[in-house]
Amino acid sequence: MIGVMINLLKLCVGADSVEDLLDWQRSQRPHWPEGRAIHVTRMWPKREAEVLEGSLYWVIKGVILARQRILDLQEVNLGDGIPRCALVLDAEVIRTEAAPRRPFQGWRYLDPKESPRDLPKGRTQDDPLPPKLAQALAELGLH
Repeated sequence: MIGVMINLLKLCVGADSVEDLLDWQRSQRPHWPEGRAIHVTRMWPKREAEVLEGSLYWVIKGVILARQRILDLQEVNLGDGIPRCALVLDAEVIRTEAAPRRPFQGWRYLDPKESPRDLPKGRTQDDPLPPKLAQALAELGLH
């Protein structure tokens, strides 16, 4: 269906903050096309056309805090013969309202109706919940 959009949700493993994600992506920029970021994942989205209209939302320490627009999906092989999906992302990391999420493996589809809103430009964070409260809400599945 044309005009239908779905987002992806992914844990940002190893990052304690959006700044960690930004630092890592800056360090990788020489390896990526200009204005793009690449994230390689094992599984290819079956809802490819819908994903190409959406964004990748990053879960950092149990809370969605940022997103990047998905521009393309490309097949890559890391030398082990296993095809993987490279999510080609816009280099701009857009901060979002904080939304707790439980841990999961891989990525998940995220309905736009359940996606947190973007923070206003120039605002680097929402008024954060205390970490223990955010984790407790995530464990309860409350958003």
